[in-house]
Amino acid sequence: MPMVFTNARRADNRIIFANDSFLELTGYSRRELLGIVFDLLIEEGPDAPTISQVRQEFNSDHNSNLEVHYHRKDGSDFWASTFVSPVCDKNGKIVQHFLSFVDLTKHKQEQAHSKMLIDELSHRVKNTLATVQSIVSQAMRAPLDPEDLREAIESRIFALSRSHDLLTQVSWQGAGLHDLLDAALEPFGATLGWSARFLIDGDNIRVPPNMTLALGIAFHELATNAVKYGALSNESGSVLISWSLQPPDETRLVFVWQERNGPPVASPSIKGFGSQVIERGFAHELHAKVHLEFAPSGVTCTIDMPAPKGSDDG
Repeated sequence: MPMVFTNARRADNRIIFANDSFLELTGYSRRELLGIVFDLLIEEGPDAPTISQVRQEFNSDHNSNLEVHYHRKDGSDFWASTFVSPVCDKNGKIVQHFLSFVDLTKHKQEQAHSKMLIDELSHRVKNTLATVQSIVSQAMRAPLDPEDLREAIESRIFALSRSHDLLTQVSWQGAGLHDLLDAALEPFGATLGWSARFLIDGDNIRVPPNMTLALGIAFHELATNAVKYGALSNESGSVLISWSLQPPDETRLVFVWQERNGPPVASPSIKGFGSQVIERGFAHELHAKVHLEFAPSGVTCTIDMPAPKGSDDG
């Protein structure tokens, strides 16, 4: 166990003894440590006792134990549970202080990591609840009967949950677009090898969690409309889904959902709930531009958004 004695006869509590374990803990040689002021080893910080607080323990006449932040010779830092005990002479006068140390660095790192995870979880939960709130709010404003309203909300929350499951599998580090499309379109007959009705053209770019959730809902929305009214409502229709980083600086990521060989399409007189979910959701969440074109040959949806930073193939 690392141990030190300091000279209590001096106000600055200089070190007069340090065992080998303490030398190993701090990286100093015995010659470097003997005679130095103990305070010089303390690393002050917002979550650590100040030097003045540590001095108060030295000046007390009782044993104490506190967690102190120190620095090593190489500049790295460590935490230690520090036991301080006064050593008295035969007259009861304090002449030395005995200190022993238990290295808490790993414990503190684990605490910091746990706090980070809790903060991250809280952030994700808040974002997810905000997304659910947005889905419900938009559905409640749409002219839907109760049964259609229930189906609209349930289907979109189901799409959100599939994107959540995908992100959980990759520790919320972001998802590749191929994996995202597979998760979003599997309920509509697409598998990892892609059904003949879904034609995919694009690199497996990894996108961050917020983009994963928004795109998951958008693809679900487009596929649902295609099944009900568009290219997937007959036996011959298909959907081409393509995306690319736009030159010259590749700061924009553009998706194109293009339906073909479906029944003739007419432009709706009123924007449906699905269109509003896509347009408002992307505009708010991702600062994207969404253009829906209802050509007779098939619906085309173009989504133009800022490219994720550090875009690469997954």
